[in-house]
Amino acid sequence: MRRMWLEKRKNDLNKSQMHYARKGIITEEMDYIAKIENLTPEFVRSEIARGRMIIPANINHANLVPMCIGINSKCKINANIGNSAVTSNVDEELKKLEMCIKYGADTVMDLSTGGNLNKIREAIIEKSSIPIGTVPIYQAIQNVKDVSELTIDDLFNVIELQAKQGVDYMTLHCGILLEHLPLVSGRITGIVSRGGSIMAEWMIKYGKQNPLYTYYDRILEICKKYDVAISLGDSLRPGCIHDASDKAQFAELKTLGELTQRAWEEDVQVMVEGPGHVPMDQIDMNIKKQITECHEAPFYVLGPLVTDIAPGYDHITSAIGAALAGWSGAAMLCYVTPKEHLGLPNPEDVRAGIIAYKIAAHASDIARHRPGAADRDDALSKARYNFDWKKQFELALDPDRACEYHDQTLPNEYFKSAEFCSMCGPKFCSMHINRSVNEYNKHLEKQLATV
Repeated sequence: MRRMWLEKRKNDLNKSQMHYARKGIITEEMDYIAKIENLTPEFVRSEIARGRMIIPANINHANLVPMCIGINSKCKINANIGNSAVTSNVDEELKKLEMCIKYGADTVMDLSTGGNLNKIREAIIEKSSIPIGTVPIYQAIQNVKDVSELTIDDLFNVIELQAKQGVDYMTLHCGILLEHLPLVSGRITGIVSRGGSIMAEWMIKYGKQNPLYTYYDRILEICKKYDVAISLGDSLRPGCIHDASDKAQFAELKTLGELTQRAWEEDVQVMVEGPGHVPMDQIDMNIKKQITECHEAPFYVLGPLVTDIAPGYDHITSAIGAALAGWSGAAMLCYVTPKEHLGLPNPEDVRAGIIAYKIAAHASDIARHRPGAADRDDALSKARYNFDWKKQFELALDPDRACEYHDQTLPNEYFKSAEFCSMCGPKFCSMHINRSVNEYNKHLEKQLATV
């Protein structure tokens, strides 16, 4: 539906949504988002103009259905897919993409690091109705034998190539500086960001400042041309709870605040990435600090994981932190799958990660008292009380799994209308027994009405 919208803007030099918003123009994308978010078009425009909301929507991703990321919209989730040098292929990644769309991921990042990167990315963009993000440094480093061979032009050629393909937002590790590197010396896990570690190695080998910082204006020119949103990468994010909230993390955050303002000066959309491992009691402080340092630009957090002792269950440890982060003001939550720290996720891992994060995002929307956030919960609760199993399944975040678990012990179709499940059976269901309480209360009300 965007092809006609984009045709009208083809001669504009700056095609970013922020540019139009600051000119007082409500684009079709803004109007569409206003309807699905239950906001006014003018409010959406004003939020984008001030940088507190973004619409990741590359001009070459015409089949995109517009969405927004911002503190005053619903909390969003991102799902990571992508192959590795060890395993996976195009078909496998498209299966993961299908899983992402089916179960409600709001954006998808293609983090492929193996072969056929352009082919995989083209296929994903072509099939995706939701925004696609990438980390260009992954492809740039694949194109050379060693980081010492990576030139500045190599890096920017990849950024422009991916922008032309239709990538909607890019994680760019612009904020890690040469002077930040000594600050990680006391950490247990050092620099855990793949892109951040590559940029650190490049700076050490060349003895020069981060080229993404030095030549940041070149990035902004590309982003204006294709309307690519920048996701400012947190290269120095903590990789374990011991390393959380240290000098390295907050030194980079300060630089990200500077880069946010520089992007806004050119009407380029920005969100800022946040920490990956943070104890529960430090999450609110981290969110508030980012909001202050980065001038209310949308915050996009990985997790955060609140403990480090649950390999195989990190979709749970991180969803706990994600719910708290969303409540405190994070605009988008990057999912973690059960395979985190262990291996490349398969489609079923993707499903588990998405559902965990849909729960976290929805819980944070309820906690932030967003209008209508709890309506679905109330509807499901009524269906549960009325033993309307099919309605319960329909309203569930994962209808297939809910139905599957119910039917494992009571598979006959008759039990889809029974007033009990296999947990309580026909004699111990409190909701069934509660009918007598309701009758008693009705009787009392009648008696009081006659007094």
